[in-house]
Amino acid sequence: MFGFTGLLLALSLILYSIIKTFGGFGAAQNITFIWGLSGGGFFLASFVFGYFSSNAMGSTFLTLPSSNFEKWLCGVLITGVFYPVIFLLFFRLVDSSFVGIYRHGLDPAGPFYKQLYQSVYIFDFNGFVAWKVYPMYAFLAGSMLVGSLYFNKVAFIKTAIGISILIIGVIGINWLMATLFFGHINNAAPFNSVAIPAGKEEGSVELPRGFVDIINNGVWYVLPPILWLLAFTRLREKEF
Repeated sequence: MFGFTGLLLALSLILYSIIKTFGGFGAAQNITFIWGLSGGGFFLASFVFGYFSSNAMGSTFLTLPSSNFEKWLCGVLITGVFYPVIFLLFFRLVDSSFVGIYRHGLDPAGPFYKQLYQSVYIFDFNGFVAWKVYPMYAFLAGSMLVGSLYFNKVAFIKTAIGISILIIGVIGINWLMATLFFGHINNAAPFNSVAIPAGKEEGSVELPRGFVDIINNGVWYVLPPILWLLAFTRLREKEF
């Protein structure tokens, strides 16, 4: 687990460096944070329960975790506590270092020094992007924890395919229902709005804001805890 976590952090560093070179600091910070936390947690979760769900072999006869609760607790701690903390600390170190090097390399006597200095800032863990990524990470990691218990082999690929099919299915059903109700449409966002052509203009039918908030909160804040708890029901006691 330490080695795999180190690999994920190294990949995050490489990704940050490449994107910063070609796309600037903003793109590097956002993409690396999204991939490193959500994608890294997704990868790590695929390995955690893959081992815990198998029968005990060798030294594992005498070591923890043994009960299904111990296995689940270890998985939750590794995926839901240790990795996020380690990644956030690592990301802050990398981001601060790159931003510091950039600012240190600016010419204080230059006419655009203040503008260039203020154009690059350290990523805000309490900002808009960060609070979109946190529930995304909880959902993906929870899905992978459950998927690694349902699929014995290549759980990562199978779970990723399952999530993709689910998303595409929801979008397809939503588009079909919108077409049945409104005829020709330009666009349809699931649980949000439908874009309808009106001559040369375009109108929209939107779901009331209260219902949108209920659905979004359910998907991002209610469903992830259910997935993490569901993983507990799929674990087996250690077999000897």
